[in-house]
Amino acid sequence: MPPGPVPLYYHQDYERHSQGAGHPESPERVKEIMRFVKENSLSVELKQPVEITQNDLQLVHSIPHIDRVRDFGVGYMDPDTFHTDETFGYCMKAAGGVLGAVRQCIDEKRPTFAIPRPPGHHAGSNYSMGFCYFNNAALAARMAQKEVEDVEKVVIIDIDAHHGNGTHDIFYDDPSVLYISTHEWGIFPGTGHQSDVGSGKGIGKTVNLPFSGGSGDGTFSSSFDEIVIPVIREFDPDLLIVSLGGDSHLMDPLTTLSLSTPGYLDLTRALMELGEKEIGGKVCFELEGGYHTYALAETFGRTMAMATNDDVPTEIRFNKIRDVDGDTDRVKEIKDTIASYWKI
Repeated sequence: MPPGPVPLYYHQDYERHSQGAGHPESPERVKEIMRFVKENSLSVELKQPVEITQNDLQLVHSIPHIDRVRDFGVGYMDPDTFHTDETFGYCMKAAGGVLGAVRQCIDEKRPTFAIPRPPGHHAGSNYSMGFCYFNNAALAARMAQKEVEDVEKVVIIDIDAHHGNGTHDIFYDDPSVLYISTHEWGIFPGTGHQSDVGSGKGIGKTVNLPFSGGSGDGTFSSSFDEIVIPVIREFDPDLLIVSLGGDSHLMDPLTTLSLSTPGYLDLTRALMELGEKEIGGKVCFELEGGYHTYALAETFGRTMAMATNDDVPTEIRFNKIRDVDGDTDRVKEIKDTIASYWKI
């Protein structure tokens, strides 16, 4: 890993974007991450989003969808997703932050980070929903494939309590992008069953891991050991994008999964080590959900601290561990579903 501060893509507009008073997808999510960075003196270099155009958005999104987000005005695009005259500009900076982080991780072969708002994984090619307008990770993956000669195969792993239905739909029939999602089954948006494995040439390249409420460290750990890491290794990607949400944390107010902070760090450490050893260091972590602001900041911040080798205080809050042994039946069921596509 190259020496020096780790790149963190951030813009003040990430704190200006607002869904309205009392909305869980609040500016405090990013503000708390930035406070964590400053209070722990993490060795990060703040980077500005790169400029993107409406033509860039067409790599993933339909023209009618782009026009709708640009011109919607003031009001609710759906019951959860509010739009203002500034929303389109905020979305462009969010996507530009993730694209910048992906470009730099490829160029410098090191982990990079982005904390965009609004998030993106619920946005499909022709729809917005669930606080999301454009799909930041999907756009960055497509741009990397377009711009970089030696980036052909991309993994997007989505560690979030809510299934990233937008990313899932965008790449459902695409064999060049492996989409893996861990999420709580039965909550919004109600998608992501393990039987959804892709279609056409992309069959098998969608791996959904829906967990029951209460699942935590044990279930996630065994699923990574038995499914996630082996599948990524077999796919042999050129780039790894981690859509990291903090709402699988046991403190999150919107979900009932029970990952502890150490449990989260075990997962992100495994992905970082895999990236360094087998993907040439080309790993980008970009923010998705997470609505307990300190738990989110601790999770994302301590992941950055692993990359910076900073000596962050060892006291970890919210470290009560549930689900020690894991839901072995659920993990086996998922393995059985996808075993015909992967050597697991």
